[in-house]
Amino acid sequence: MKKLLYIVLILPFIGLSQEKVEGIVLGIQDNKEVPLPSVNVYWLDAGVGTVTDFDGLFSLPYKEEYSKLIISYVGFETDTLTISGPKKVRHVMQSKGTLDEVVIKSRNQATSRSFLKAENVINVSSAELLKAACCNLSESFETNPSIDVNFADAITGTRQIKMLGLTSPYTLITTENIPSIRGAGQAFGLSFIPGTWVESIQITKGAGSVVNGFESIGGQINAELVKPSTDDHIFVNAYEALNGRLELNAHYNEKVSDKWSTGVYAHRNFRGKKNDRNDDGFLDAPLMEQINVMNRWQYANPETGLVSFINFNYLKDDKQIGQTGFVPERDKNGTTFWGGEIATEKYGATAKLGYVFPEIPYQSMGLQVAYSNHKQESYFGLRDYNIEHSSLYANALFSSIISDSRHKFKTGLSATYDDYQELVETTEFDRVEQSVGAFFEYSYDDLEDLTLTAGLRADTHNLLGTFITPRLHVRYTPWDKAALRGSVGRGKRSANIFTENLGLFSTSRTISIVNNGGEIYGLDPEIAWNYGISFLQGFNLFGQKGDVTFDFYRTDFQNQVVVDWEDVNQIRFYNLDGESFANSFQMELNYTLAERLDLRTAYKYYDVQTDYNSGKLERPLTPSHRIFANLGYETAVQSKGQHWKFDATYNWLGEQRYSSTAGNPEEFRLPEYSPSIGTLNAQITRVFSTKFEIYAGAENLTNETQETPIIDAENPFGSNFDTTFVYGPIFGSNFYAGLRYKIN
Repeated sequence: MKKLLYIVLILPFIGLSQEKVEGIVLGIQDNKEVPLPSVNVYWLDAGVGTVTDFDGLFSLPYKEEYSKLIISYVGFETDTLTISGPKKVRHVMQSKGTLDEVVIKSRNQATSRSFLKAENVINVSSAELLKAACCNLSESFETNPSIDVNFADAITGTRQIKMLGLTSPYTLITTENIPSIRGAGQAFGLSFIPGTWVESIQITKGAGSVVNGFESIGGQINAELVKPSTDDHIFVNAYEALNGRLELNAHYNEKVSDKWSTGVYAHRNFRGKKNDRNDDGFLDAPLMEQINVMNRWQYANPETGLVSFINFNYLKDDKQIGQTGFVPERDKNGTTFWGGEIATEKYGATAKLGYVFPEIPYQSMGLQVAYSNHKQESYFGLRDYNIEHSSLYANALFSSIISDSRHKFKTGLSATYDDYQELVETTEFDRVEQSVGAFFEYSYDDLEDLTLTAGLRADTHNLLGTFITPRLHVRYTPWDKAALRGSVGRGKRSANIFTENLGLFSTSRTISIVNNGGEIYGLDPEIAWNYGISFLQGFNLFGQKGDVTFDFYRTDFQNQVVVDWEDVNQIRFYNLDGESFANSFQMELNYTLAERLDLRTAYKYYDVQTDYNSGKLERPLTPSHRIFANLGYETAVQSKGQHWKFDATYNWLGEQRYSSTAGNPEEFRLPEYSPSIGTLNAQITRVFSTKFEIYAGAENLTNETQETPIIDAENPFGSNFDTTFVYGPIFGSNFYAGLRYKIN
């Protein structure tokens, strides 16, 4: 009787335990079966699913109406199992025969586009960065057709990048997904990130993710830095150029314990040589000296799921600009020679903490915190410009799944604090900006043809008000090796009109701000919508792989701070009254011509127009047409790693509209459009071993130069002096050489 009673009591629990399907999912690696974590396992048409844990194990409830069990994982064939009752399952997945992404194989898969992501992302590896001198991040895009690079003026040596026909302030630039090039850093910030510190770059066209903030309008550029645990134990890069530029980069990485690694990264560049190859009396490039040091700590504990990165950074950068005869100690605040100095000091710290739940590998939390202080003291002739920007940023996020890993989400809170102290000649423009926001981003992946990412964030800002930022990205695969993408999103930002237009101080123009009662310089914030569509098609031709991409993006400004150069006597800032838009079309072809011989070519068309007070005009110094071509070849790698690398990049820019010079005397007037111009860069690298290589190259090999980049250079204190009409190279050909040495 007691035994019968025991059986009756325990029978329901036995039944409950049996109403499950449990099992393990395995894959083949090195001819061995290994567990696969994070595999999607779900009942067909039931909305019930899970993912496997670190050991490949899963458990799902079972009902009689459930019959088809779907097992899917990126890179593997999706399998459907017929299940007739609660049971144990042991399943081995098979790898797909096709690739998950289109890979442009040039230089060890240097650049790639994903077939799978909803966003239109271009991944640039460190191998791509080695194609050119790439001394800092602003020089890292010479071999990428999606980013345009040009000098902002003929004085400061500032390289300005553009994406989708818009200048860099409209692109959110982040370092490891922490906003970094903003505010006071807009003018020179890209040149403050040494190229050897960069592990990879991700370029996102169109609206970015709501996780990273509300400021992105034209896209996002994210730089991932080298990691102490994977970077070389010792790395040295030395560089010298004909224009007198010397650089030295040194990395030292050490594994402190099983969980801690640290790295010290030092960068030094110097140019003490005065160059004036066009004989206009002005330096073709500024004299400069920079010291940049970063200490990076990495912590990883697989057992607890904790990962963290902590960075400390200090930079000091000094530039001298102006006429070749200018001596600061003698000529500052005088009118004998025109010149200036730009002294920048920056320090900061960032911390990233991530936690992956050990028992729930699809669920994680993260915290990002960053502080920086950027101080610039400068003068341009008789015009002073100083700015100090203290910034604090925090972002906390949580990510998990809904039902199964086809449905993922991220949510969190972010906060920013920016204190600006700005002196423009004799006028102070001080302000504090602070904001708090919440975001939610949902991602869906049917593991076959469709992925989408939809995000929404709400922010309250002391100067911009309370507002909503929506973003949407969709990817669909209509047929094999194809990806059709669409995106739409809204961005909002405050324009830092002086740092974003630093070249205005190297002119005789007066500054005019049409005060509209706005909170920032008397102006309203900038608001824009970005819409985009992109199509990627991979193909095989003559036994070689390639792909072709077509994309079109349009940016419509609801409000914009118009920068009006159309009056030669002044630069005017005012709020948009009318229409302002940027249309960008790009066609790109990548093809492997032969083994280790890769071609990348692109055509771009821009239509960028704004309603100025004087009427609708094309945006100045924005070419409507651009042609790009890159050819790379590597010889076969020999037993000790020896091989050669050859690379050449051609850029052709069509004519660009000059802002009006009709108000100048006739001898200082320019035509309506600049000439077209083409430049050729080339580099040869000899790899002697896995530890040592040397390289030599030339920028602007054909020696193309712009005539009279400075208007009225003989009278820099006169009313016609202007250095902002730059459409092409100033220096001419520049030859360089360098070496890289590393110990693993």
